[in-house]
Amino acid sequence: MKECADGGIDLESESSEKIDEIDLQIISLLQEDSRLSFNKMAKELGISVGTVCNRIKILEEKGIIKGYTAIVNPIKIGYGLTAIILIQAEGKHLVDVEREVAKMKHTVSVYDITGDFDIAVIARFKNIFGLNTFVKRLLAMPYVRRTVTNVVLNVVKEDFRVKTS
Repeated sequence: MKECADGGIDLESESSEKIDEIDLQIISLLQEDSRLSFNKMAKELGISVGTVCNRIKILEEKGIIKGYTAIVNPIKIGYGLTAIILIQAEGKHLVDVEREVAKMKHTVSVYDITGDFDIAVIARFKNIFGLNTFVKRLLAMPYVRRTVTNVVLNVVKEDFRVKTS
């Protein structure tokens, strides 16, 4: 990720890398099951194991594949409370606030947004007390002007995988 002179993020440098259909198919297979062996991927795609291995290595080096992880049901491990928190921050300190919020334990996602608020945060908690502590910590941060907290009642869809086709 490249920063601009004003401290913001250069979105142009984050534009899509040159990848072909085979790369997209590999990405799709890995998103469905990141434990899939190179042999099974090669067989599925009709290409050699070496080609799969090399392409995955290149995708990792380019930062297209950022890592591998398990998809966990947060409710099953005690994190049944999800909140969407909107933050107004002092303009020239926006990136500083975003970075600090991103480091906080319960933060799942931080988005730089347009509109009346500057930042949208998705965070998960075990209970309302955790949420309360989190929001108070946000409000105590320098350069945070205001927050609005929305508690998620029901998750209809939550899928962070990128659809490649």
